[in-house]
Amino acid sequence: MAKKIEILETWQRKLLGQDLDSCSPKELQDIGNQLEISLSNIRARKTQLFEEQIEQLQEKETLLLMENARLSKQCGAQPLQQSNQVVSYLSSCSKNSDIVETDLYIGLPPMRCL
Repeated sequence: MAKKIEILETWQRKLLGQDLDSCSPKELQDIGNQLEISLSNIRARKTQLFEEQIEQLQEKETLLLMENARLSKQCGAQPLQQSNQVVSYLSSCSKNSDIVETDLYIGLPPMRCL
């Protein structure tokens, strides 16, 4: 059992890039292949998680749109009209926030006489 643990720890160090100077070219190739396989598995899992998250967000969007329509009906407002108002408000805010006045300037500080 102790020998297995030692072999696994050695393999782990090699996968982490430690003690590679004692490896043969075949061992280095095997380590590279193992890293490629692991990286491929990680990318596949990441893609799967992103797809699941996109699906959940699309379901949430549908529920929110339905709730928005229900609330708009309840208030007697038009949903499209509200969204146009929000878009125009946000665009006006972004236009107004482009210019900010400060006391900062670019260049050397003014010369002081002593």
